[in-house]
Amino acid sequence: MLGGERAPALYCRAVGDGEGARMLVGMIAAALAVFLAVAAPAAARGALSPTEQAYADWLDATYAVSTLSAGAVAKIDGRDRTAWGASLTERAAVLKAGLDRAARRKLHGEAARALRRMQKAFADPPAAPVTTTTEEAGARCETAPDAGLDRAALSAALYGCFERFGNHIAFEGRTIARAPALELLGELDTAERRKALFDALTPLWRRIDADGAPGSPYRRLIRLAADEAHAKGSSPITDAARTVGASPGQVETWLVAALETWRDANPGPALEPWDYRSHYASAVRPLDRLIPPERITALSFRYYRDLGLDLEAAHAIHDLGVRPGKAPLAYADFIRIGRETPAGWRPALARVSGNVEKGGLSALNEIVHEDGHVAHMLAVRARSAFFELGDDLFVEAFADVTSWAVADPRWQRRYLGASVDEATAKRALFANVMLDVAWGLFEQRMLRDPKADPNAVWTEITSRYLNIRPHPEVSWWALRVQLVDAPGYMINYGLGAVVTADLRRRLREEAGDFDAGNPRWYRYASDHLLRFGGSVETPKLLRRFLGRPVSDAALLAEIAGIGR
Repeated sequence: MLGGERAPALYCRAVGDGEGARMLVGMIAAALAVFLAVAAPAAARGALSPTEQAYADWLDATYAVSTLSAGAVAKIDGRDRTAWGASLTERAAVLKAGLDRAARRKLHGEAARALRRMQKAFADPPAAPVTTTTEEAGARCETAPDAGLDRAALSAALYGCFERFGNHIAFEGRTIARAPALELLGELDTAERRKALFDALTPLWRRIDADGAPGSPYRRLIRLAADEAHAKGSSPITDAARTVGASPGQVETWLVAALETWRDANPGPALEPWDYRSHYASAVRPLDRLIPPERITALSFRYYRDLGLDLEAAHAIHDLGVRPGKAPLAYADFIRIGRETPAGWRPALARVSGNVEKGGLSALNEIVHEDGHVAHMLAVRARSAFFELGDDLFVEAFADVTSWAVADPRWQRRYLGASVDEATAKRALFANVMLDVAWGLFEQRMLRDPKADPNAVWTEITSRYLNIRPHPEVSWWALRVQLVDAPGYMINYGLGAVVTADLRRRLREEAGDFDAGNPRWYRYASDHLLRFGGSVETPKLLRRFLGRPVSDAALLAEIAGIGR
């Protein structure tokens, strides 16, 4: 585990005297930047100290209630959900009074920025994906056709559909959840069985998009989301573009370039949508047998331990079993934040929730990704007002820095004792990455033209770039709960691939290769990239870390390399 505050580790190669002097100046500047970002002026801290203490207490209670509501544990610090709920109400009242008092003061600089951060979080509290009973989810889903629902209510209704119908898919005499069903599409041995499973998702798609007419629940939702973005002057698309220092138009150009490069690297006959995953995943199937569900936590923890982070010692919780009412997607969240105490730094606690039924390489990749979020959470060393992870795009992109490693034959040999060739493994990985890129492009185009037919938009993207046969009569784009829970969020996975590849390249240059372990890696990533939380704006952080603007060159090179 990381200790208290200390200077960042510095890595450099032997250089000539002149370059060495320049590098020394650069290292001193980097160290100074770390100090200035993390050690805020004492006056700024003092101006908000009681309020900031109340804010940290409120965050702890918020995350405790969320964790207990999800069923991950029964008690936290000896208290159950009811006790923490009462504590949250009390702490919220104390924080509100403190924020109101602070708002009447004339604050400047760091203190003013800290106050704005706390006010924003208090107005829109952090919340984990909703956990409900199947009956509650079904009842909520039944309200989706109501044309009078506002955006939040409609999102909640369609989220309920993902739990009621997405997590209860009838196939070959049994019921399976959506995530295991998508993994199974890559494993089933005949096209007939894959088609049957694909068709078994129809009840979900019909709840989301009905008959595909302009009045369908999803088409109403995307219009409401576009109206909301217009009123706010921002959307997940513009937010993501800001993070990488690009325009939305440049973002779309990057997404299309990635998809075109994938298409050129993978020629061949057109694929049915139910065969896409199997086409790319079948060659890695022998590895799936080495990754039963019960082994996934141990494999992920071992890899992070080899990177310099002991997740077991950090008391990270994995809640990976499938149960009724559980959130219909994998996610990571805090149990409590990290914070300064009279005894020193108290580390954060974090958890991962998922629906792991079958195991396999794809399931492992997902959990290594979620543990990447946990690694990020544990690394933050910011004051409480800035205790967050950064922009959504950066958060999702960083988690894939480590999860992509499972496609490396060296990783597979070290942790599984067997491997497939690199091109085969990377095709299996990037087939899923390209679906995320396609969904990112889909949402960008839908938010830009919310009156468009989503089936037509999805069909054009997948047939042109993924070589998937057109099926405009089927709303099979409706496979990701993020599409209805937070319209536009998929850009953080699609564009996130650009940032992931760029970060991986830079981290290899500075800390050494890490796909099969590197005990220096976590310390380097923490000191130079993760520890700042919200104290440094993400666009500035990325540019400083990369030494230049974000570029899609690394991703395009990765994809093009598959075809050689």
